[in-house]
Amino acid sequence: MKGYNRIKKMALRLVPKSFLIRNEAFFRSMLSVFYRGTNFQCNICEARLKSFVENENRSCPMCGSIARERRLWEILNRDYLQQATSILDFSPSRATYRKLKARFGNQYTGTDLSGDFLSDQAYDITKIECAAESFDLILCYHILEHIEDDRQAMHELYRILQKNGTCLIQTPFKEGEIYEDYTIRKPEERLLAFGQDDHVRVYSLNGLKSRLEESGFTCEVLHFEENSPQESYNGLKEEEYILICKK
Repeated sequence: MKGYNRIKKMALRLVPKSFLIRNEAFFRSMLSVFYRGTNFQCNICEARLKSFVENENRSCPMCGSIARERRLWEILNRDYLQQATSILDFSPSRATYRKLKARFGNQYTGTDLSGDFLSDQAYDITKIECAAESFDLILCYHILEHIEDDRQAMHELYRILQKNGTCLIQTPFKEGEIYEDYTIRKPEERLLAFGQDDHVRVYSLNGLKSRLEESGFTCEVLHFEENSPQESYNGLKEEEYILICKK
C-alpha cells in the first residue's frame, strides 16, 4: 500500500518526531487495519498480515519492524535470549526495544546518541562508560559504518563483552575491499560515495571480519541466501550476512 509511505513522510515533516514516537501505537493502529490478513506474520509483534509495507525494508505496519530486525529477532530467540543475563543494544529498533525491555527489565540496556531511537543511555561507542566485561550479549546492528574511528569502537566492544559472550554485528556490505575516505564530509557527497548521507564507509564482509579479529574477536559468518517457507511467512530477507563475534 503506497499510501503508507506517503503518510509516513508527511507525518515526519509536519509532526515532531518525539510526539510520533510517544503515540506510535495509536497512529499505527489506524493505518494497520488496511494490512490485516493471513498471508504473513511479523515474528516480533506477532501481527498477522495481508502484506508487509511495499518498501525495500518490508516494514511491518503494526510495529514498524523491518526485515533485518525480524531476522535478528529469530536468531536471538533461537540461540541467545534463554542464556542472556546482560544485554547492550546500540540504536535498537522501537519494536525490539519494547519487547526486550519488557522481558529483561534492567538487564537490557538500549543506547543511542542520535535521539532517533528508544534508549536508556547515550554511550559513545568509541568510549563506552561501562566496566570491562559488563555484558554477555551485545547487539551492534548498522552502527559501525557511521563511526570514523571504527577500530576504537571494536576495541571497546571487545572490552565490555564478557568472556564467552557474543556480539552480533551487521553493516551494509560490498564486494572487494573496504571503501572509506574521511575527506568526504558533506552529506550529499557521503550519499553518493557510501549510499547514505551519514555513513563514512562501506565494508566488505572479509574486511570487517579482519578488523574485528584484529581487535581480539573470534568471528563466524552467518549467510542466509534462500528463505524457508517460515522465513518467507515472517518477511525475512533472502540475502543477508551477520557476524557472530565471540570473546
